[in-house]
Amino acid sequence: MTERKPPGMSFETWVDHQISQSIARGEFEHLAGAGKPLPLGSLDESGYEWVLRKARQENLDVFGMLSPGLALRKERDDLPRRASELPTESAVRALAEDYDTRVQAFWRRPQESRWSPVPGLADVEALVTGWRRARPPEPPPVTAAPPAPRRRRFRFRRRSAPPG
Repeated sequence: MTERKPPGMSFETWVDHQISQSIARGEFEHLAGAGKPLPLGSLDESGYEWVLRKARQENLDVFGMLSPGLALRKERDDLPRRASELPTESAVRALAEDYDTRVQAFWRRPQESRWSPVPGLADVEALVTGWRRARPPEPPPVTAAPPAPRRRRFRFRRRSAPPG
């Protein structure tokens, strides 16, 4: 559909005109599922659940469908799992500080609605403590015994007799 709606024509008339032209060209014939009822999920399924199921079927990122505030809250809930995969305490702190920076930037932006979810900051110390608890205890560093002091051995050279 590359045509533009002509000026002065109502939108409904233009759409009806496009559909009737497509029917005349036969573009609606031999479609998959023609004459069959639409597949309905369970009657208990809400619109939200349907969208999630459809997104998963099409391998879409469900996380990207959340509002920014809700996405940040969900990310905060996922921080302990992400921190457990990091090798050092400084990397865990950097992860939490990066999250906190993005939350503070979110707070400064005008919100879409006054009922938008407001994420909180990450508790950096609790995250680091949890990371330490989840790690296997580190063996104490093995310090090699200092080498024994070397004994100096003096060799005296014998002087040969002076010539003469």
